[in-house]
Amino acid sequence: MNPNQDFQTAAHALGARFIECALADFSSLARGKLLSTDEWVGQAGCRLPNVLFGMTVTGGWPEHLFGDLMPKGYGDMQLVPDLSTLRARPGRPGEATVLCEPSGRWQAQSLGRELDASELSPRALLKKVVAQYAGLGLQATVAPELELFLLRREGDGVDCARARPDAPVQERSCDQYSLERMAHFEPFFDALYAGCDTLGIPLSGHLHEAARSQYEVNFRPGPALEQADAVFRFKRLAREIAARQGFLASFAAKPFLDQPGTGMHWHFSLQRPDADWPHVFAAPDGQASPELMHFIAGLQTYTPAAMALFAPYDMSFDRIALSDSSPTHADWGFDDRLAAFRIPAAHSAAAVRVENRLPGGDASPYLAVAATMAMGLAGLQEARLPLAGKPEALRLPRSLPEALDALERSSATRTLMGDALMDLYVALKRNEHDERSAMADPRQDWDLKHLIELA
Repeated sequence: MNPNQDFQTAAHALGARFIECALADFSSLARGKLLSTDEWVGQAGCRLPNVLFGMTVTGGWPEHLFGDLMPKGYGDMQLVPDLSTLRARPGRPGEATVLCEPSGRWQAQSLGRELDASELSPRALLKKVVAQYAGLGLQATVAPELELFLLRREGDGVDCARARPDAPVQERSCDQYSLERMAHFEPFFDALYAGCDTLGIPLSGHLHEAARSQYEVNFRPGPALEQADAVFRFKRLAREIAARQGFLASFAAKPFLDQPGTGMHWHFSLQRPDADWPHVFAAPDGQASPELMHFIAGLQTYTPAAMALFAPYDMSFDRIALSDSSPTHADWGFDDRLAAFRIPAAHSAAAVRVENRLPGGDASPYLAVAATMAMGLAGLQEARLPLAGKPEALRLPRSLPEALDALERSSATRTLMGDALMDLYVALKRNEHDERSAMADPRQDWDLKHLIELA
């Protein structure tokens, strides 16, 4: 069938007059373009400047990237839709949204060769890791837990949201696990669940978390790429619905220094679909398998170099330094929420899994899942054994500059990400750090100004 016909058929099935092409960069922002269905079909997606991948979270860019890694002429690249992700857009009749991958080539002087735009895509990186698993007869089942704050602007800072802009009540102390406090925001969560149904986001429940105005949402388990897509879309959906209702939904890692931070915890299990007993991490009697120990050992070995992916901003390290169940070492344990890698109590052998508790709510879901799976796979292939306790060898970086140095020094992580993605990520994050450091009050003038709504 003609590809354009596929596009036309898919759009017609949704009754869409306009299509939104969405691209995932290193932030959780969806960048892209809204265009008429006819134009979308004719272009088989859309074209946008490749400068999109050279932008920091605040919309600036490091000048030295252009002419070195990115083309100075800001040429166009093609956004190629993944039609399996085409969905109606919640709250926007006649509109649809689709996730896209970049396509195009240009000369990158720092690499001494032509660069393909897909080399800069976090989503494409995760697809590559998933394919590596498939090549070994393995697949990963993934389930995220994502925390968020419901906030409002209060002068130059932020405070707990009210259920309505004119509501007299706001949370002065933490109402952890309070159903009454959750009920104050039922219109928000009702709209959120409805939007998740429309977008195919497998939300399974929510609760009030351990900080003021903080909530956790849980996702049903599913394939790795689909789950990363779901989290990417969920963060945008939550922000949009909160804005319509007069407050903010924020995934910033540490909005309040005296309150717990925002986590994005990922549960991983492995299967061999063709095996009689497909569950790799446990024997039929529920005992942890050697493969689970190898997977955890891989996470321990390579995580120090991946911390800049799990904690992508300076504020991210406030969550770790001012720890409340935010690990400072790459340790592990059975049902231990203070460990970086937790093996939760499981109701059956099929449910045995490992939880990566390091990523913050501000991390890219694609990079967090890709890095975790790649590190675990390395542990499996190397048959490593985990270390117990908190030895110095398992110490994690405590600042963004330290984490970026560790990332850049790691040949294993560079092999995973590729030279282009690694160089671009490090350059953008150092630029953001330098921009923040130039502020008189970095937390007030940069973190709370930008990350509350953009992380």
